[in-house]
Amino acid sequence: MPRRVIQLLLGLFLYGAGCALTVEAGLGVDPWTVFAQGLSVRTGIGIGWITNIVGFFVLLLWIPLRQKPGIGTVANILLVGTSMQVVLWIVPPVSGMFAQFAVLLTGILVVAIASGLYIGAHFGPGPRDGLMTGLNARLGWPIWACRVLVELSVLLVGWLLGGTVGIGTVLFALLIGPLVHVALPLLDTDRPIAKAARRVESVGTSERGDAR
Repeated sequence: MPRRVIQLLLGLFLYGAGCALTVEAGLGVDPWTVFAQGLSVRTGIGIGWITNIVGFFVLLLWIPLRQKPGIGTVANILLVGTSMQVVLWIVPPVSGMFAQFAVLLTGILVVAIASGLYIGAHFGPGPRDGLMTGLNARLGWPIWACRVLVELSVLLVGWLLGGTVGIGTVLFALLIGPLVHVALPLLDTDRPIAKAARRVESVGTSERGDAR
């Protein structure tokens, strides 16, 4: 349990930090950050705080979808945007194409590792992921269709509000899936538990065989 809690908190902090790096790169960000960025432009509220606020309202959409949040869901709403805002205060915007791409790719990699950490802790999905799985459960649509519908919608609205869409948005979409696919098995807290259980079962079977 202590390891899982630490992994959850570290993952959520790094997720916000990674998103902040993609913002500072200035080459385009993921759809939900485009949405938060657009709202930030219109309201003057920091993008990190907007991220927390959006997470809360997305969580309210779970009610008609009959989704149940976990500890990780609530922690996601409180920590990701806060971490993002802190890193944006500390790290200045970068200039120069090489530096921008370096910061962008670093941000995407950090987000992927962070995803493996907080998902692998098994404390419940983030509010945005839960929205997609809820739509899948209630409407019967494939997960990919729910994801495309939701993310294209927030991307379009965010862009119309003034969020940054660019090559970074495309690279995020192309890279995040494969990177998380690599990170998650390495950071899944169920793996060592499952292996230990199998070893115990194997030893128990062997001892029962010897007794016979």
